[in-house]
Amino acid sequence: PVFVHMSYKPEGSKGKVVFVGKGITFDSGGLSIKPSASMETMKMDKAGACTLLGLAKYVEKVRPQVEIHFLIPSAENMPDGSSYRPDDIVVFKNGKSVEIHSTDAEGRLLLADALIYASSLKPDVVVDVATLTGACVVALGQYTAGAFSNNFNLRSLLEVCASKTGEKLWFLPLDEDLKDELKTPHADLRNNAKSRYGGAITAALFLKEFVDDKIPWAHIDIAGPAYLKSKWKYYREGATGVPVRTLMRFIQSYPFE
Repeated sequence: PVFVHMSYKPEGSKGKVVFVGKGITFDSGGLSIKPSASMETMKMDKAGACTLLGLAKYVEKVRPQVEIHFLIPSAENMPDGSSYRPDDIVVFKNGKSVEIHSTDAEGRLLLADALIYASSLKPDVVVDVATLTGACVVALGQYTAGAFSNNFNLRSLLEVCASKTGEKLWFLPLDEDLKDELKTPHADLRNNAKSRYGGAITAALFLKEFVDDKIPWAHIDIAGPAYLKSKWKYYREGATGVPVRTLMRFIQSYPFE
């Protein structure tokens, strides 16, 4: 595992934004191993991290008057003698315990680490990007990223930015009634829900547990549009770079009211 922290700190900064990108360089599913056909595109499970690297190149070029931090928690999810296992309980830095039910729900564990650290930086805004759930693709299709936020202004700004870039972004609810899906008698949370229903939402609710409630936060699930099997609009086959354009526009629009 590698945790990357890049920062850009201009003089006279007008605010501080933290971006978090999931960096699973290959996802076999771990001990809860995927079928071989489902592993074929899993080199793209680092698309959230790649989004941040593309965004960092943009920031280096335009030099906005905003302090920006790029956090990339990175690992390979593979079977190994030291792999984490189903039924393991992991205690995070903020004191919350998580019971592992599927080692293939690994991305949210990396993101949890990074979101705790992001909150400690006391930013104005946190935005995370991840190829997190197949459920999001089932809900919205392969061309639309799903999004969640605890702040109306942040949500509105991201919607406007996406509409101007042509990248499809659709906000889903943080439905607190689904939190029961993450309950376990042995820890504060399970790392995956008890059922498949609302899988993108329960994943977002899991992440929300690791963000300071006072910080505006958005989660963007790019499992659908991060990688395309055929050309679509101005995207070629393969890795698309979604949502680099939207986040570039977001930086241009910052600070928001």
